[in-house]
Amino acid sequence: MIARHWRGWTKPGDADSYERLLKETVLPQLKHISGYRGGYVLRHDGDEESEFVVINLFDSLDAVRAFAGEDYTVAVFEPEAKRLLSRVETKAMHYDVRAATT
Repeated sequence: MIARHWRGWTKPGDADSYERLLKETVLPQLKHISGYRGGYVLRHDGDEESEFVVINLFDSLDAVRAFAGEDYTVAVFEPEAKRLLSRVETKAMHYDVRAATT
C-alpha cells in the first residue's frame, strides 16, 4: 500500500471552507478511483494560518497515477482549492505503508 502525503495552508478565515471542500467534494471523488483505499485530513489551527495534512492511501503507484497523472509527485488541486489555499507544497510525498493498526 502507498500513502500519499501532502500539506497546504489557509488563512484562518478560509480553513472551514477548505475543510468542507475536502470532505464534501475531493474525498468522495477519490472513492471512484480503482485502488483508492481511503484517507485522512488533518488540521492544525495556528494564530496566523491553518495547516492541512492530507494522507491518501492507494493500493499501488499505478493507482496513484490514475489520480495524479504520470508525474504523480505533482500536487493536485481543485480549482476552488487554489482560491482557498494561501501556500502549498507543490510535490506530494509517497511512502510504502509497512504497518497499520485499527
